[in-house]
Amino acid sequence: MTGTSFKPLGTQPLAARALLARPAPGQPVTAQSPALEVMTDFTATNPVCIAPDASLFAANEAMLAHRVRLLFVADSEQLLGIVSTQDTLGERPLQLRHQGKGNVFDLSVSDLMHPLSGLPMLRLADVRHANVGDLLATFKRLGRQHLLVGEEPAGQPMTVRGMFSATQLGRQLGVPVDTFETAQTFAQIEAALGA
Repeated sequence: MTGTSFKPLGTQPLAARALLARPAPGQPVTAQSPALEVMTDFTATNPVCIAPDASLFAANEAMLAHRVRLLFVADSEQLLGIVSTQDTLGERPLQLRHQGKGNVFDLSVSDLMHPLSGLPMLRLADVRHANVGDLLATFKRLGRQHLLVGEEPAGQPMTVRGMFSATQLGRQLGVPVDTFETAQTFAQIEAALGA
């Protein structure tokens, strides 16, 4: 910034009273709303990523800090998979320990992540023509808490463009969105209640 000249902005005195700007109320989300309206679009929102060699403690801390329940596992620019609170706080760490994988504290994100190759991916082209009711049917059919949305630009590799969350969709609709991916153990129930 050497050699660049900056000028301070002018100010004005505040009146004794003022109005506070608020966002304009949006249309309520219904089953007929376009699916794109409820998608977390990664061209507008940065996804939260973690390295595959990170500890489970680091993963849980990242989820708490960013107020999310899912992290994208990435090595440099390459997406490898996902890991959620159900993975890190559920029974899977204990099961791996009993299988001789070492102490729970020795496990890394890569030990628990769901590889990208095993995840269902919605096509952005289909999402553009879908509505929220179609998403609800998809969540129930697949029994998943999160759905990834992929885009394949001409001549380029697949890109994860966005994501849908059953929890977030339930908040927007004002009703819970139940999927078949429910807590199966006391540890998962406890983690869900604490989240």
